[in-house]
Amino acid sequence: MSKFLFKLIIAGSGGSGKTTLLQRYTTGLFSGGTKMTIGVDFSVTSCKTSKGESVTLQIWDFGGEERFRTMLPSFCLGASGCLMMFDPLRPATFHELEEWIKIVRDNTTNVPIILLSSKQDLIDEGHTFAIPKMDVDDFVAKYKLKGYLPVSSKNGVNVVESFTSIAEMMIEKNIK
Repeated sequence: MSKFLFKLIIAGSGGSGKTTLLQRYTTGLFSGGTKMTIGVDFSVTSCKTSKGESVTLQIWDFGGEERFRTMLPSFCLGASGCLMMFDPLRPATFHELEEWIKIVRDNTTNVPIILLSSKQDLIDEGHTFAIPKMDVDDFVAKYKLKGYLPVSSKNGVNVVESFTSIAEMMIEKNIK
């Protein structure tokens, strides 16, 4: 039985890799095909922190398409943390992050947010990261995010670490 129960939001533009990340984390599987999330998708899973604490995560995967954004503020209510994603091969997904940050911050109470860039496996294969690392670092500092991790749902790079890190931050905030 988990000592902690938290609502976690995964947000970002359509096609940034949110659903694939969630699937990889909850099932351990990678599906190369993409499916569009209509509105919001919901999963419940448990997470172990580096200190061995057990956390139940209610994970809300937000649909990234513009037409779904009007319903997202109400889905933020009660959230304790956020994983914010962009696709480093598609600059528009990075440039839309400001809007996503605003939606989350306007409808939550100072929740920790970690920025994730997807498709690290493609970057490792030589694809060009379209956003300069300095721009990513500046964005994290400007919006006072709690960190940045490149992830790959395909090969699992930083998938577990991203959920473990945000769970630990939610525990820390909850204890204070």
